[in-house]
Amino acid sequence: MTRTPRTGPGRGWLLRLVIAFAFAQGAVSMARPAVSYRALALGADEAAVGVIAGVYALLPLFVAVPLGRRTDHGRCAPLLPLGVLLISGGCALSGIASSLPAMAAWSGVMGLGHLCFVIGAQSIVARQSAPDEQDRNFGHFTIGASLGQLIGPVAAGALISGQGGTLGRTSALALLVSAVVAAVALTSLWRIEHRRAKGAGGRPGHKVPVRAILGARGVPAGIFISMAVLSATDILTAYLPVVGEHRSIAPATVGLLLSLRAAATIACRLVMSPLLGLLGRRALLTTSCLLAGLLCAGVALPVSVPVLAVMLAVLGFCLGVGQPLSMTTVVRAAPDRARSTALALRLTGNRLGQVAAPAAAGLIAGAVGVAAPFALLGVFLVGAAGLGLRGEGRPEPAPAPGESGTAPVPSESAPAPVRPESAPAPVRPESATAPPETGTAPARRPGVDGAPRS
Repeated sequence: MTRTPRTGPGRGWLLRLVIAFAFAQGAVSMARPAVSYRALALGADEAAVGVIAGVYALLPLFVAVPLGRRTDHGRCAPLLPLGVLLISGGCALSGIASSLPAMAAWSGVMGLGHLCFVIGAQSIVARQSAPDEQDRNFGHFTIGASLGQLIGPVAAGALISGQGGTLGRTSALALLVSAVVAAVALTSLWRIEHRRAKGAGGRPGHKVPVRAILGARGVPAGIFISMAVLSATDILTAYLPVVGEHRSIAPATVGLLLSLRAAATIACRLVMSPLLGLLGRRALLTTSCLLAGLLCAGVALPVSVPVLAVMLAVLGFCLGVGQPLSMTTVVRAAPDRARSTALALRLTGNRLGQVAAPAAAGLIAGAVGVAAPFALLGVFLVGAAGLGLRGEGRPEPAPAPGESGTAPVPSESAPAPVRPESAPAPVRPESATAPPETGTAPARRPGVDGAPRS
C-alpha cells in the first residue's frame, strides 16, 4: 500500500519556529527578573517594581486586537522579526536606562515585542497545520516557550549573583546579554511562512466583530482555560519562594523545584500526540485541569520536600496540556476570517490574568496567609476543567441532500443533473420521433444523459 505524498510545507518551518521562540522567550525570561533587580538598584521600592512589571503586561493590551486584525488579512511572518527587534531593543535599553520611568517604558516595549512575536507565530501554526495536526503542532510550538522559561531565569540568576560587583552593574549585564540572546532568534526566521499560507485571511475590508468572536462557542472557554493555566504558572513561580521561606526550604532547593516543574511541562508536550490518541482532547484537557487544581491546593499543605517535588512534577505535567489545547480550542471555534484576532484575544486574557492574578494573590495572602493563593488557584483550575468538559464549538456540518426540507442549490460549475432513464423527458415526448440522421437510432442529446452528440 503506497502512502500519498505530503504536499504541504513539511515540518522544517515548525522546528525553526520552535528554536526562534526558545531564544525569544529565553531572553524575556532572563530580562524580567533582571529588570526588577535593575529597578531596585536605581532606588525603586516594591510598589515601583510592581508598576514596572505591570507595564510589560498592560501596554500590549491596547494593540493585541489590532495586530490580530492585521494578521487575519495579511501575512504573519513580518511580525516575527519585528517582535525580536522590539524584545532585543527593550532589553538593551533597559540595561542602560538611568531612571525608573525609562525602565517602565522599555519594559513595555519588551512586552509589545513578545506580543508581536507570539501572535505571528501562533497564527502561522494555525494556518499551516492540518486540523488533525493542530494539537500536536501547538504542543511542539509551546516547547520553545518552556525551554526559554526553564533556562532564562537560571541564566539571569547566574549572571546577577555570579558577579562580584554591585547589583546595578550585574543586572545591566544580564539585560545586555538577554538582548543578544533575543537577536539570535533572527537566525532561525527564514522560510517560516509557506507561500500558500500567505494572505489566508478574508477580505481586508471585512472584519468580524469582537463580540461575534467571543460569542462563538468554545472561544470563551479556551480563553479562560489559558488564563487559568498561565495564572497558576505565574503565581507558583512568584509564591513558591515565599512558601519555602515559611517552611525553611533553601532558595537553591526552591529553584530546583521550579526547574522540575518546567521540565515536566516540556515532557508533557513531547508526548502530547500519544496522550491525545489514548484519551482524546476533551478528556485530556478536563482531567489535566482537574488534577492540576487539586495539586495546586495540595501545595498549601505542610508536606515534606520529596513529596512536594513529586507534586510539582505532576503539576507541571498537567499544566503543560492547557496552553496548546486552548490554542486549538480557540482556533477551531473562531470564525475562519478571525482566527488571528481570536488568538490575540486569548493573549489579551493571558495578560489580564498576569496582572490581576498576582494582585489578587497578594491581597489574599496578606489577609489570610501564604497558602491561600494556592487554594484559590485550585478553584480556578477546577472551573477550567468544567469548561473543558463542555467541549469546543465546531461548525455544523452541511446537511446531506434529502435530509433538510429544501433542495440543495447546485453550484454554477456543477454538471447538469442526470435524468433517470425511466423518467420521460419533457422535451422529447414519446409520440414524437426525431428523423434519423444516419439511418440508425436517433442520437441522444448531451446534457440530458451525458451521451455525446453523434
